[in-house]
Amino acid sequence: MEPVSVDLSERYGTRRPRQRLFVVVVCAVLAIAFLGWLGWVMWFHSTPEASSDLSTYSVVDQHKVEVVVQVHLSDDADATCKVRALAGDHVTVGEQNFTPTDGRNEVSIRTEREATSVELVGCTTPDQDRPR
Repeated sequence: MEPVSVDLSERYGTRRPRQRLFVVVVCAVLAIAFLGWLGWVMWFHSTPEASSDLSTYSVVDQHKVEVVVQVHLSDDADATCKVRALAGDHVTVGEQNFTPTDGRNEVSIRTEREATSVELVGCTTPDQDRPR
């Protein structure tokens, strides 16, 4: 028997150059759009309107804690911050919301019983739901 020669391009067809160019262009546009979105997300989350750090706290007595919070605000950010006082058994014994100013903020928290630590929940703005 003699081997049969089969031309696969006759059987399955070949890709047209325009079809290949279309696929390459669509992939390039999608890649550029994804990289643009990724860059925007990185920039947006790295430049919050309000951020805060707990500087110090001191337990004044069984019903009062003094807290110093350092807040960084963008130009016209309307922020709200929250700090919590915790007892030795990790139960919240006091909580204070305050409207910060840019820089050092001194806050007093009235507590139900003696607090042993303070937790800075963070600051939020109308456009920034996640406390920082």
